[in-house]
Amino acid sequence: MKNITHLKLHEKAVIKGFTDEVLSVKLMEMGCLPGTEISLELIAPWGDPIAIEVAGYQLSLRKSEASSILIED
Repeated sequence: MKNITHLKLHEKAVIKGFTDEVLSVKLMEMGCLPGTEISLELIAPWGDPIAIEVAGYQLSLRKSEASSILIED
């Protein structure tokens, strides 16, 4: 299964689900709902954190958090 960390800069994908049940609640409250289109917008110089665009705004996530968001192949 692919997750957000597999995306290239400005590549779009659709959220399929989550691997971390506890973190998924927090992410869904911030607009990361299954079926929502996202795109990878920014990557910090050392690769962590990253920023994704979701629900009309940019959300900054640690790579460990982002890796729990599964995307459609």
